[in-house]
Amino acid sequence: MDLWVVILVGILALLAGVALGFFIARKYMMTYLKKNPPINEQMLKMMMMQMGMKPSQKKINQMMKAMQGQMK
Repeated sequence: MDLWVVILVGILALLAGVALGFFIARKYMMTYLKKNPPINEQMLKMMMMQMGMKPSQKKINQMMKAMQGQMK
């Protein structure tokens, strides 16, 4: 009778650890991406130029705002 209790507690502890680790990692990555966005205006401007577009500041601002909206 004691063996199944030990196994049950072990499985519950493992599941709790996995869930807790997932939420801690998710919170850390969200904070990291807010502080260090994966793309900035200069990178966006270079990408537009490589695609053959002439980037205007208005278009860059629109695209940055759209990307920031997706991050939230």
